Amino acid sequence: MAIETGAQMYPAALLEQRVAAALRGAGASEGSLAAATRAMLHASLVGVDSHGVRLTEHYCQMLAGGRLNRDPQLVVDKRAAGSAMVHGDDGLGHFAAYRAVEVGIELAREAGVGAVGIHQSSHLGAAGAYALAGAEAGFITFATTNTDSMVALFDGAARFHGTNPLAFAAPVPDSRPWLMDMATSSIPMNRVLLHRSLGLDLPEGVAADAHGVETTDPHKAEMLLPLGGADYGYKGAALAGVATLFSALLTGTTLDGDFIPMYGGPGGDISTPRNMGHFVLVVDPDKFIGRDMFGMMITRYLASLRAAPVREGAERVMAPGDREWETLAQREHNGVPVDPDTARFLGL
Repeated sequence: MAIETGAQMYPAALLEQRVAAALRGAGASEGSLAAATRAMLHASLVGVDSHGVRLTEHYCQMLAGGRLNRDPQLVVDKRAAGSAMVHGDDGLGHFAAYRAVEVGIELAREAGVGAVGIHQSSHLGAAGAYALAGAEAGFITFATTNTDSMVALFDGAARFHGTNPLAFAAPVPDSRPWLMDMATSSIPMNRVLLHRSLGLDLPEGVAADAHGVETTDPHKAEMLLPLGGADYGYKGAALAGVATLFSALLTGTTLDGDFIPMYGGPGGDISTPRNMGHFVLVVDPDKFIGRDMFGMMITRYLASLRAAPVREGAERVMAPGDREWETLAQREHNGVPVDPDTARFLGL
């Protein structure tokens, strides 16, 4: 989601500098703050502003409160030829997630696939950042996490799943990767908070009040609705369960409904670690059809997709990632929009 009303534009290099400085000032180690800055800048540059630099203040608060370990020591436990676990040591989740991608690549080079669970971690940020990291290294990559309960089930009237994103990316020769990064909820909760900050109404059919009744008022929104809307929300609710299956059940971490709320909740607890789980799967095309043949086939596939007939009134069809890469080019040239609250925190 692109920030519009009330936002000002800033160069990405300046934002990178200010974000890193803020995290450093909060005591984060150089390795963990570099990972968090990288992931947040990715999100802001491709238009996922809800998970971009606006989260810097939150992470700084969690570092100050003790929830986040300022100097996490990641531990990799290889379980089999193609599987491993990464212990996040309660640090910034971005640090553990990028390490999991690296481990997955190491495993996939040997076994063809590398499946890596992450435990004792924290908020992941934009899952697409990690899928992209694997794809840029030449590997098909999947990344997911479960999050604290804030999304109603289909026909439900209470929070159950988290927003539980699913992200996939694949390398494309001489081009940006194919990239899909989606929440299994209608929108992320961070987008509700962003709309509150900007004073904007929510779209219809994406959020509900405390009684499960749909609302467009971001200040009344107490829960999100699953992807698919009133008629097909059972699909989004089921996909949210996929994230929980891989990220919590397979790693032995925290179920959606058992999380301490991301922002502290009624008790304001920002000192207790949340033991979040994430999951990364890396696939080496060389161990299947071969890297060259895969590259030829995905190039052909994407050319065919983009040349598909267009319905009346539409300009063109787009492959997953096309919109993000266009946004990236625009923001690298024109600057990144930043909401007023974040701009103030970063001293912009």
